[in-house]
Amino acid sequence: MSEKNWHDVGHVDSLKEPSIREIKIGNTVIAISYSNGEFGAISGICNHVGGPLGQGHLDGEFVVCPWHHYKFNRKNGEGEPGFEEDRVPQYELLIDNNHLFINLKPKTGRNKLPHQPHPLERPLERKEGPIRVVGISTTIMDAKNPRYSTSDKLLEIAINHAKTSLGAETMLIKLNELKFRNCEGYYSKSAHACTWPCSITQMDSTDQMDKIYESLVHWADVILVATPIRWGAASSLYYKMIERMNCIQNQITIANKVLIQNKVAAFIITGGQDNVQAVAGQMFSFFSELGFIFPPFPFIAHSRGWTAEDMENNIKYVANSKDLQDGAKELAGRAVEMAETLLVRHLSKEKIERGGRKAHPLHL
Repeated sequence: MSEKNWHDVGHVDSLKEPSIREIKIGNTVIAISYSNGEFGAISGICNHVGGPLGQGHLDGEFVVCPWHHYKFNRKNGEGEPGFEEDRVPQYELLIDNNHLFINLKPKTGRNKLPHQPHPLERPLERKEGPIRVVGISTTIMDAKNPRYSTSDKLLEIAINHAKTSLGAETMLIKLNELKFRNCEGYYSKSAHACTWPCSITQMDSTDQMDKIYESLVHWADVILVATPIRWGAASSLYYKMIERMNCIQNQITIANKVLIQNKVAAFIITGGQDNVQAVAGQMFSFFSELGFIFPPFPFIAHSRGWTAEDMENNIKYVANSKDLQDGAKELAGRAVEMAETLLVRHLSKEKIERGGRKAHPLHL
């Protein structure tokens, strides 16, 4: 036991609970586990993006990373079946006089298998062509029994005007037709656990939030977001979407990587009850944090106020209002004009420094 690499971890009885723990000896982080009467020790740093394995949990004989749920055998460090070669270092253990000793010289090395990058990770490059406009509908309805939506109606008018009169390429995305998971709070675990693209998108190929990421980050020059007012706020589906966009903003915080440049956002807000300015203010705040720029008069809105409970009349008003329909067209025109100006001037092509808010660097 005189070899300098051996370290006394402590009395074995004090190390049996909890079943997995993180210890740090010098600069070495180790995940110590105890199950079925046996201890195990592997590196405490996950192969994926450096998650803390010792802060995870056990699934049988595997340590599950708390960040993105990658699994490694708690005793030999090998990945789960099918990924055995994706291995974290294993450490030799010895019990002497009821004390657990660990050899700080790894018994095995780390072997991080190369992973094909996600298609969304490709470099940002705008291809030549006309201005591209994407409309995003956030209204919620039963797709099998559609109803009239005032926000959708004005969005469709704006998108059609951009296509037929302004010569733009257009795309319309209805969130209620997409199946995507709620944000699961990876950022709450660690700023570095929130990845680009979203951790969920990387792990779940059926999650359709990738369509939003593709359109906003890679395709569109202009986004037009339409929402109804629900109890003084944007729709719950709108919030479900933007919570999943934290991965875009977080790249600025942790890597000073701005994914949204030279892109314009404008908004359509309708509701039977009032709170237009508050809804617009939240939307401005959020999309400005992503890097979007706004045209003059960047939103149109309609509300008949708190006492207007006769929704049938509200629908009739929007359906027949030339002012609102012209307003939707003019909003699209201002947004497209702003996008054209940005592209001609090539604004923000260099690295953008955003002071005052950064995450601590992650040292692996």
